Amino acid sequence: MAETDPLRWYTRPVLFVTSCATARAFYVDQLDFSVAWTSPDDWVCQVSHGECEIILCTDTARAGSGRVYIELTREAHRRFDAQCTARQLPVREVQWGHRTQVLTDPDGNELYFPYDE
Repeated sequence: MAETDPLRWYTRPVLFVTSCATARAFYVDQLDFSVAWTSPDDWVCQVSHGECEIILCTDTARAGSGRVYIELTREAHRRFDAQCTARQLPVREVQWGHRTQVLTDPDGNELYFPYDE
């Protein structure tokens, strides 16, 4: 990654999963992420959707304990909502300072998507 701002912080959350291959398939097939890289032993990988990058790491003892907050533009949220409906993904509504949709991955990690109406 080229450094453009010497004071910039670059973050990528790590979500622990029971199987990198299974988790990767969910993010790619259900949420249209792409695979950025995978370790040779398929123990860890990174999936990306635009500027959203998530590292998936196999660790059965810690799987399902993560939560990621993902902000979308209004149009991106409309598309996400339509995609969840079309693919029958179980999204629940919560109040987390504002209206938020929560999608849980197969391991129990939570993806929080705040939105305005």
